[in-house]
Amino acid sequence: MKKSMRSIKILTAAFLSLSLTGCAGSPPSPKDGSPAAGQEDPGQTYTIGIGQFAAHGSLDNCREGFLLGLADEGIIEGQNLTVLYENSQADGGIASQINVNFASQKADLICAIATPMAQSAYGVGKKQDIPVIYTAVTDPVAAQLAGPDGSPVGEITGTSDKLPVTQQLDMIRSVLPDAKTIGILFTTSEVNSLSAIEEYKAAAPDYGFEIVDMGISATADVPLAADALLEQVDCVTNLTDNTVVASLPLILNKAAKKNIPVFGSEIEQVKIGCVAAMGLDYVALGRQTGKMAAAVLKGEKKASQMDFQVIEEAAFYGNTKAAQDLGITLPDRFTSTAKELFTTITQ
Repeated sequence: MKKSMRSIKILTAAFLSLSLTGCAGSPPSPKDGSPAAGQEDPGQTYTIGIGQFAAHGSLDNCREGFLLGLADEGIIEGQNLTVLYENSQADGGIASQINVNFASQKADLICAIATPMAQSAYGVGKKQDIPVIYTAVTDPVAAQLAGPDGSPVGEITGTSDKLPVTQQLDMIRSVLPDAKTIGILFTTSEVNSLSAIEEYKAAAPDYGFEIVDMGISATADVPLAADALLEQVDCVTNLTDNTVVASLPLILNKAAKKNIPVFGSEIEQVKIGCVAAMGLDYVALGRQTGKMAAAVLKGEKKASQMDFQVIEEAAFYGNTKAAQDLGITLPDRFTSTAKELFTTITQ
């Protein structure tokens, strides 16, 4: 009996030794699994695709901020992050090709900058099981990327650049006390622009304005549409409409010849000649988006567990050179608290 008990103890010790040896193996790679809870995997690397719908300042700032947000969370390009970057140049067909390409390269996540890119990325992502984090989407609900309560429709979430419409109207009224009509040029296929125009039309009467809008379908339509719009309005306010923003220098040139002020929606538009804007900080918006993406990459949350986020604060940006060229004095109540004032026009 004693001999039997001794054999059992030896077998038990051997079993425990083998079990502990198995637990001490090397940590899994990103494709094999994730490290134990509370532990960081020093070998963890990520590949993300950044799809940008158009080439202009505000979307560039979103991309810059997005990478900063990831870096804040320890995910740094060139160290543990590989970035695949493509720009569709405001072409929806190219946007779809870009997202398919990201999927073929086994991206761990797609960052979609602007509404059309986000819609395309979601279509590809849900087929390939790739989470999507978007930014610069004015109305995620209208774009069918979120439910009415803000909850995601799938493995997709991000940040909205909803325009501070009433603050913009209040600012324009202060700058142009006698103006009656505001023109808005927009792309008919961009749901974010349609949503913003409806909001402008609803709020404009409270500030004594009438909104005159004119739709385009492509960049080639901008020159004639701008000419027609400028014949009907006292000033123009610009949305975050990607196709229109990409053509803003042309619009500003035409407006200057008719001595018609153009107001922007963010800092980059003011830099290149818009008189002023109650706008958002797109670097900050992108940075917020990057932090959301980091949580998904690290496995802390799924995209489907995070409602989209909105930056509520708007700041005044003014261009004193553009105002002076039009014989306009920017009110002290805005310039005294301006986030930034520009004295030159950057081309």
